[in-house]
Amino acid sequence: MIATYRLQLSPEQDFAAVRALVPYLRDLGISHLYLSPSLQARTGSTHGYDVVDPTQVSEALGGEEGLRALAAEGLQIVLDIVPNHMGVSDENRWWADERERPRVFDYDPDDGWYRRFFDIDDLAGVRVEDPAVFELVHGKVLELVRDGVVDGLRVDHPDGLADPAGYLVRLHDAGAAHVWVEKILHTGERLRDWPVEGTVGYEFLNDAAALFVDPAGEAALARLPWAGEPFEEVAARAQLEQARTTFAREVERLRELLDVDGIPEALAALPVYRTYVEPWSGRVEGQDVRAIEAAADGRLADVLALRERGHDEFVTRFQQTSPPITAKGIEDTAFYRHLRLLALNEVGGDPARFGLSVDAFHAAGAARAERFPRGLLVTQTHDTKRSGDVRARIGALSTMAQEWAALAERWVREADAPDEHSAYLVLQTLVGCWPIEADRLEAYVEKALREAKLRTTWAAPDEAYEGAARRYARGLVESPPDGFVAFAERVAVEGRRAALGQLLLKLTVPGVPDVYQGDELEALSLVDPDNRRPVDWEARRAALARLLAGEAPRDYGERKLDLIRRALALRARRPGAFAGAYEPVDAGPGVCAYLRGGEVLAVVPVRGWQGARLAVPGRWRSVLDDGEAVDLGEGADVAALTGAWPVALLERA
Repeated sequence: MIATYRLQLSPEQDFAAVRALVPYLRDLGISHLYLSPSLQARTGSTHGYDVVDPTQVSEALGGEEGLRALAAEGLQIVLDIVPNHMGVSDENRWWADERERPRVFDYDPDDGWYRRFFDIDDLAGVRVEDPAVFELVHGKVLELVRDGVVDGLRVDHPDGLADPAGYLVRLHDAGAAHVWVEKILHTGERLRDWPVEGTVGYEFLNDAAALFVDPAGEAALARLPWAGEPFEEVAARAQLEQARTTFAREVERLRELLDVDGIPEALAALPVYRTYVEPWSGRVEGQDVRAIEAAADGRLADVLALRERGHDEFVTRFQQTSPPITAKGIEDTAFYRHLRLLALNEVGGDPARFGLSVDAFHAAGAARAERFPRGLLVTQTHDTKRSGDVRARIGALSTMAQEWAALAERWVREADAPDEHSAYLVLQTLVGCWPIEADRLEAYVEKALREAKLRTTWAAPDEAYEGAARRYARGLVESPPDGFVAFAERVAVEGRRAALGQLLLKLTVPGVPDVYQGDELEALSLVDPDNRRPVDWEARRAALARLLAGEAPRDYGERKLDLIRRALALRARRPGAFAGAYEPVDAGPGVCAYLRGGEVLAVVPVRGWQGARLAVPGRWRSVLDDGEAVDLGEGADVAALTGAWPVALLERA
């Protein structure tokens, strides 16, 4: 397995359209197509997560015949599946049938209550813990796996299931040998010992981004009055708000099962997305007990830790309820309120962690190599708050924090915005994605302010406030403040250097690199739906053809593409190296350098690296240019190794 390429399917980008892309993706070096959900979704679905018939492949995408034809093109397929929920409508015959509904769905026929997916009323939880329901939901998918049409599965939101561990064991035993889980891990949290290849890669994304964040810039950014309170306080308040409002119906259901104080407070205070206590087996791990006791005490803690028995349904439902409260409170609220450095406000990230040392990054890489060497590595997904290129630019503000703080303070004070929060949010975002069309920025601002839930919300939008914020955003694009363009261009230069560094890390550290659709050229995308815009495939085909013909990259985008295709060719050429050891190479605290299998050397300058040197025995040849082999046994300057690139990638000569 060399690399995956994530594609968002739609009626416009269906199986036939993807078939036409296969030659290009094969030339790029991709081994696996990574497809969004492809079973029958509701009419007009734009994403596929609202499945209404799991026994059929989507007719809108080309049906099973189209999927099998795509698989026959030669690239293997990783398929995104949705075991936690289905769309509820008359199109779903199991929901429409009053007898089938309580069998298939987590639904109470007496009062009509059902478990939702997050706060979405028309997505209902499925009882995949029941073997017959598991077979219903997975029969077609597992048939495709057995037939070799699908090689691997990406499991959406396993934390919503009653028994994630049991589910993954059943999936593995049914023949799914390659499974990745969309599991969000808090900083320092370990993925459980499940029969999976790993997660979808958010831990790597956040580590790579933090590696390029300069801790020296924290104080200057934190002093800005609109940067926000300490993130822990912002997050705690947002999670409790969600528990008491959006998820009040779920909390009330828990109270019906156990009449005890402190349920919403405990759900909000849990330091991880969920615990994995097993009432049916009595299994309680130490890390679960620690998480429970950090969030609850007294009888509630005793019940959750199984010290008081007889409340199995309560324990199970509590564990299913905490993930959406955490996600909506942190990712979809606090991340839009805390503005100190938006590059850190990313899925699975911790904005309180300002920067990461090279040694800490190496430690994470070594742990990944030991436990999950085939986990996915991402810098952008369909769920990220911004693309890797935008995140890298905003992260670069930490390296010029004093200057940015002074400029931002003046620009915010002079802003014709409805408040300082919206002014700073827009300014920081615009620095990251400059230049951008005004319509795109306006759409982002509306979503971001509604997610923040400070003065407007999805349920009760304040049209006057939003209108003022949109006008301010458009005005910034059309007539930026004095000095903005020159500063944004300098940020872009530093951001591109950091983005190429993070890209090389993704392509060479332990794990399987994933490229999000279109991200092989410069991608200045914001949160969805902005990151689902149509991709200019012809531009990418033409650029790759030029590079393969021996032409030099003409701009940053082509340099990014060149790095991807050269690194993936190296992975194909030296599979043993990338299946081998991950060995850090000392080049000082400002350079992340390491060997893969003793045959490949990656060198990524981070910050303060001028004058750094490294030594590795033997002769080495650059993968990124056609220079002569060099002997590194006596040491070499990092600057000499990188040359015209901001990074170096070498193979043993």
